[in-house]
Amino acid sequence: MVTLNHIQSALHRIRDAIYVSPCTRSQVLSELSGSTVFLKLENLQRTGAFKERGALNKLLALTPEERERGLVTASAGNHAQALAYHSARVGVKAEIWMPLTTPLVKVSATRHYGAEVVLHGTHFDEAFQASQQRCRDQHSTFIHPFDDEDIIAGQGTLALELLEQVPNLEVVVVPVGGGGLISGMAVALKELNPAIRIIGVQASLIPSMWAAVQSGRAVSVPAMATLADGIAVRTAGEKTFSLVQKYVDEIVLLDEEEIANAVLFLLEREKTLAEGAGAIGVAALLHHKITVEGKRVAIVISGGNMDVTLLARIIERGIVKDGRLVRLRISLPDHPGALHRLTEVIAANRVNIVETSYRRAFHGASLGHTVIDLTMETRGHEHGDAMIAALAKAGYGHERII
Repeated sequence: MVTLNHIQSALHRIRDAIYVSPCTRSQVLSELSGSTVFLKLENLQRTGAFKERGALNKLLALTPEERERGLVTASAGNHAQALAYHSARVGVKAEIWMPLTTPLVKVSATRHYGAEVVLHGTHFDEAFQASQQRCRDQHSTFIHPFDDEDIIAGQGTLALELLEQVPNLEVVVVPVGGGGLISGMAVALKELNPAIRIIGVQASLIPSMWAAVQSGRAVSVPAMATLADGIAVRTAGEKTFSLVQKYVDEIVLLDEEEIANAVLFLLEREKTLAEGAGAIGVAALLHHKITVEGKRVAIVISGGNMDVTLLARIIERGIVKDGRLVRLRISLPDHPGALHRLTEVIAANRVNIVETSYRRAFHGASLGHTVIDLTMETRGHEHGDAMIAALAKAGYGHERII
């Protein structure tokens, strides 16, 4: 069982090589929640996530013989980068198995840090099982990504930093996958201050730790693709589950839209890039899944390794949801000047046209009329509704597409 002493020893061991990430007060989240909210920015670590803490602590705890055999592990991405980076620093060979669905940014970074990457399976558990077989075949040293006492103790060092940075802390919100982070943090926090409330946050599509708590034992949930790929673990760890059972107060679940909204919120309002797993704690606050009014709250932003293509889709989807991007299908007479008069109405309402699709033969337009699809930028729902009302007043029939 991991103890406070283990975590304190881990901090002493890794302190010189791990960045003390800032813990900043969020004015906007504090106002929205009626509490005092701090963001612990682990996305600013060298490899973009908290995983460096546990990986380095485990590396430094290995015997010379264990290092000599080389390391094998499995990871959805962030543990991979952390182990690759620090194993290269200390001169140890690492082979890392990752699912085929791992974002390219994580695969490329892991290879860049010097590890050998093997892509295998459609989800983490398939890569994990294959990596264990590989380890047995070549007699390597296996590094579990979360269910290991040295890994758990290393992740728990985050809590010790947090307590130094935020006096009188009352609530801590932590992302949950296999449970390495929350179990290590929970030991440190509860042993030093049992009154601190610890809330785990997990993706509803793959709620392995939540299901374990409900069942009273570690269980496997179906493999599902989620925006929070960094915490997409089908089965909670045995060691981590026992610690979560003992120390964690509650676990809440977030759906994909809520997670995406939090990613965009952090980017726009906090100027912070966090991947889905990294932003999920903020999602819990934004969507009122937790009650923290009047409390001093710390949320762990656990990682920032997001694929830019996915980020672009999240941004576009978010601005559509906010009413800042509108697409209309408009019927108008098919004669010279008709399009000019339509755009005059739109321009008069200070709306910007960003894309057009103009076709006579499609959309069932009658002879003498045509249909045009317009994608437009607005300032939000009220601005868009005012523009649509102006079009209706001017006699333009329309259908809202998005």
